[in-house]
Amino acid sequence: MASRTRKSPEVRRAEITEAAAHLISQHGYNGISLKDVADMVGMSQPGVLHYVGSKEGLLSLLVTDIYDVNGTPEEFVQTDLPGSDPDHPHLPAYFDYLVAHNAGQPELTQLYTVLETEAISTSHPLHDYFIRRPADVWEHYSKFPWLLPDGIEWATDMQGKVRMSLEVMDGIQIRLLREPKIDYIQEWGRFKALIFPSPLWDGYC
Repeated sequence: MASRTRKSPEVRRAEITEAAAHLISQHGYNGISLKDVADMVGMSQPGVLHYVGSKEGLLSLLVTDIYDVNGTPEEFVQTDLPGSDPDHPHLPAYFDYLVAHNAGQPELTQLYTVLETEAISTSHPLHDYFIRRPADVWEHYSKFPWLLPDGIEWATDMQGKVRMSLEVMDGIQIRLLREPKIDYIQEWGRFKALIFPSPLWDGYC
């Protein structure tokens, strides 16, 4: 009788987070159980708990291991795309990259949108995470040497544009859950022209 292949903890963890991402994107955090995740990956519920600790721990893994490590400025400045020079990256060009990244991973985008909507409830495990997120994103983006048009200062002029850009993306992503479907990249382009208007931002997008 052939012996069963023992999967590494890293493989098991990846399988669990991927299964949870799929299930939550379809049913919401409150609409699934750890048993649902266990059944999907062919494990027992105690086996899943061994890797995630709790249902709330599973949610933390989804955010820290999947969503927060994808589509980042760090990734963008390694792409050689227009505007990705690590010494002088262009913020509108990065947002184009982020939108394209999100559009290319619809299930992860749906996962984020579902969680963000559910987390309006103060009892949701990610409520505080989404409350802090705008400030955390601003702090993170402020670490990069963005190239800005003459007369524009990061500290005094850009926080509103960062906030509006992210809020536009959130709004588009909610619309993506509805019918008829819209073109994420095309829709973002319409708003980008308003947030980063020509001619001031020509050459930065």
